[in-house]
Amino acid sequence: MASHPVTEVQFIHAQMAAAMAGQPDAYYELGVAYAVGRNGVDIDLVEAHKWFNLAAMSGDERAQLDRSEVAASMTPAEVAAAQREARAFLMQTRH
Repeated sequence: MASHPVTEVQFIHAQMAAAMAGQPDAYYELGVAYAVGRNGVDIDLVEAHKWFNLAAMSGDERAQLDRSEVAASMTPAEVAAAQREARAFLMQTRH
C-alpha cells in the first residue's frame, strides 16, 4: 500500500495541536510555514514572527536567527503586534 502524504490542512492542524501542547519544534515549524508560505499557509510575517518568538523563548537558536530575518521585513508596529500575539498565546496555553 502506498502511503498518502499528509495534506496541508492535516500538517497545520497537527502543528497547532503540538504548539498548544507546548512543543517548541511545532513553534518553529509554524514560523517557517508562515514565513515562506509552506504547507498551504499564506505568508504572514506577523504570524511567522510570533511562532519564531515562541520557539526562540524555548531556546531554539534557529528561531532566533529566523525571527531577526523576518523582523527586518516588518514595521515596528507589526513586530509589536507579533509580540503581543506571542504573549497572548502563552497566556492562553498556560493553566
